[in-house]
Amino acid sequence: MLAGLVAATLVLAGCTVPAFAPRTDVEGEAAAPGTAPAWRACPEVAEELVGRTAPDMRYECARIEVPRNWGGGTGATSGPGAGETFEIALLRARSTKQRARIGSLVINPGGPGGSGVDTAVYLSFGSALGGLPASVTERFDIVGFDPRGVARSSPVECISDDDLDASFGYDPDPESQQAFDGFVTLSQRIGRGCGDRYGDQLPLYGTEQAARDMDAVRAAVGDEKLTYLGYSYGTLLGATYAQLYPQRVRALVLDGAVDPRQGLIASSESQAKGFERAFTNFSRWCAANAGRRCPIAPDARAAVTSAIDKARVSPVRGDGGREATPGWIFYAVVSSLYTESGWQELAGAIDELEGGDPTHVFRLADAYAGREPDGTYSNLFDANLAVNCADEEEKPSREQIRQLQTRWREAYPLFGPALAVGMLSCTEWPGGRDPYPTGRADGAPPILVVGTTGDPATPYEQTPALARMLGVGRVLTWEGEGHTAYPQTSCVTAAVDAYLISLTVPREGLRCPAR
Repeated sequence: MLAGLVAATLVLAGCTVPAFAPRTDVEGEAAAPGTAPAWRACPEVAEELVGRTAPDMRYECARIEVPRNWGGGTGATSGPGAGETFEIALLRARSTKQRARIGSLVINPGGPGGSGVDTAVYLSFGSALGGLPASVTERFDIVGFDPRGVARSSPVECISDDDLDASFGYDPDPESQQAFDGFVTLSQRIGRGCGDRYGDQLPLYGTEQAARDMDAVRAAVGDEKLTYLGYSYGTLLGATYAQLYPQRVRALVLDGAVDPRQGLIASSESQAKGFERAFTNFSRWCAANAGRRCPIAPDARAAVTSAIDKARVSPVRGDGGREATPGWIFYAVVSSLYTESGWQELAGAIDELEGGDPTHVFRLADAYAGREPDGTYSNLFDANLAVNCADEEEKPSREQIRQLQTRWREAYPLFGPALAVGMLSCTEWPGGRDPYPTGRADGAPPILVVGTTGDPATPYEQTPALARMLGVGRVLTWEGEGHTAYPQTSCVTAAVDAYLISLTVPREGLRCPAR
C-alpha cells in the first residue's frame, strides 16, 4: 500500500458518493471507554454536506473515548500515549421504515483519511447519491465513524496548505537531480513539522490501533458481533479487525482489496500497473468515441503526455494567476480514472487546457485533493501520511527510489515515476513504525472480498491475495472499470445484500458483468 503524500493519495476512498465536503462538527461530550455513548439528533450534518436530510432518515451523533495506545488490547500502562485518550466521532443514520432490524452496518470509506461520518450520510441517500439500497438501510443502522486522527476524531493537523499545494503541484516525474532533491526537501519539511508536533505519538495513528477502536465502536452501538463495509484502505482496516477479533465478526464486506502482505515498493508498483491499465482502457474508449465525447482522440495518451510536457515549460495560468503545473494535470487524470463516468470529463478538461483554459483541470484535481476554492484543505492528507507511514516497515533509500523512478518510467510511463518518488514521504518520515498483522483470521466466518478487474487504485490481483491471506475469504469479481464495485450493478448488489442480510455467501468464482 502506498505511503507518500503525493503517491499515497492514490489509495483514497472509492465510493461512488462524494468523498469530500465541508464538515459539521459532531458535538457532545465523549463517552468514557467502556461506557454507553450519549446519542443526540444531528440532522445538521446531512444538511451541511448535502443541503438536506435523506427522506425517511434520522441522524444521531455521539462521541466515544478510546485509549491512545491500546498496548495489545486493553490500554498501555507505559510508553507513548499511555493513560491518554482520543475522541472518536460517530454518526448513525436510521431509516424510519426500518423493519426486522439486524443491527448496525459500520462503514469505512478508505483513504486512509476518509471520513466515515460523511460517507454514512451519503450512503443513507440510497440510489440518489449512489448509496445503499433500501433492502440494507431498512435492516441496518448505517454507522460511520471518523478513525483516530481523521476529520472530527482528534484530527492530525501538521501540514500547511502551502506545502499541500506544493506537493500536488510538483512535477510527478522530477527527472533532474535538482528537481528530485527539491521533492526530498519538501518531504523533509513536512515530516519535520509533523514530528515536531506529535513526536513519539506518531505511530499511534496506525491501522492496528484504529482496528481496536473499531471494536469499541461495535460495543458502543450495542452489537455482539461486527457487520462492516470497508472500501479501499477500509479493507485493510477490516482485515486487521478480523485477525484481532475473529470471534466478533458477523459479516465483513471488503471492497477494493488491499493486499496487506505487499511492502511499500511492491504495493507502489502494483498501483503504477493498475493506473496504467486503467488509463489504457480510457485511451481505447477515447479512440472509439472520437468527437464530442472524446475531443482528444485518437491518441489520448499522447494528448495527456503533451499537456504535462508543455506545463513543464509554460504552464497555463488560470484565475488569480494559479498555474496548471504538471502535478495538477496529473491529479486531474488520477481523479478521473476512479470512475468510468470520469473519462469524458478528463477528455474535455485536457482539450480545454490545450485551448488555454485550465478551469476544468483544476476542478478535477481540487475535487480529488479536497482543496477548497480559497486554497484551504481538510486534514485528510495529514492523516493519510500519518497512518501510512506508521504502518509501513519498509523504508527504501533515496538512491533506491531514484533507481525505481527510472525503471518504472520505462514500464509505467505516466504513473510509475510518481509512484516511485512518492515513497520519499515515508522515507523522510520521522515517526516510529507500528506494522499491522498479516495472518489468517482463524475462527472468523466467511468474509466477502470484492474486486473490480479495471480498478486502478487497488488492482484486482490484490483481491484473491487478501482472500487467501485471511483463509476465510470468498472472492466476488466485478468485470467493470473504476475503483470499488458495490453497489454498482444489480449482480454485485444482489450478492452483497444477500451476504449482509442473510449471511449467504456467493458461490465460488462468481463474476458479475460490467453492465
